[in-house]
Amino acid sequence: MAKAKVVIIERNSANIISLKNAISNVFDCDLKVSSEIEIIKKSDFIVLPGVGSFRDGMNDLIKKGLVEELKYQALEIRKPFLGICLGMQLLFESSYEGGFYKGLGLIPGEVKFLDLDKPFRVPHVGWNNIIYSEKVKIFNNLQLDKNFYFVHSYYADCNKKYVIAQVDCGRNITAAVQRNNVLGFQFHPEKSQDNGMILLNNFFKNEYY
Repeated sequence: MAKAKVVIIERNSANIISLKNAISNVFDCDLKVSSEIEIIKKSDFIVLPGVGSFRDGMNDLIKKGLVEELKYQALEIRKPFLGICLGMQLLFESSYEGGFYKGLGLIPGEVKFLDLDKPFRVPHVGWNNIIYSEKVKIFNNLQLDKNFYFVHSYYADCNKKYVIAQVDCGRNITAAVQRNNVLGFQFHPEKSQDNGMILLNNFFKNEYY
């Protein structure tokens, strides 16, 4: 039986190695890091990672001619699609990071500066417990310790129906989102030890929608 095909969208600024290792540890698959459209078309799962600015992330996808193909695969083919950190923010319609920039538009909403009150700091860096409903399938089998690793200065502002987890930074902000087959984590599952591996395992088992 052929192995499932997973593609991590190649990004110049993304922490690809740790993500690739994490996926390999939880899922026996044909894993590629690529920005080639033919490989994306043949994949069973798409993972969009990213660190850095929204503008640079979108410009990278535009230069590689990937925007329309990623939208088609996610919205028309309804392929399992996971955005991580900046990759999650790129799922939205727009961002105000350093100006106004359009995103992929896979989930309605916009990305705004994370303006926090003291003693909370921006960027938000470190380990935090997430708040979520146990009815959301992607969180099945999590341990009692719900800690995940965050690094970001912007957050997703969207309709509550797409928010599946939040994190308390003096106020609750978006930590994870979902719209049908499209899933996004503001935190880094590949850096979040056992709980991160559990979420990746759930994603690749299609245990989230």
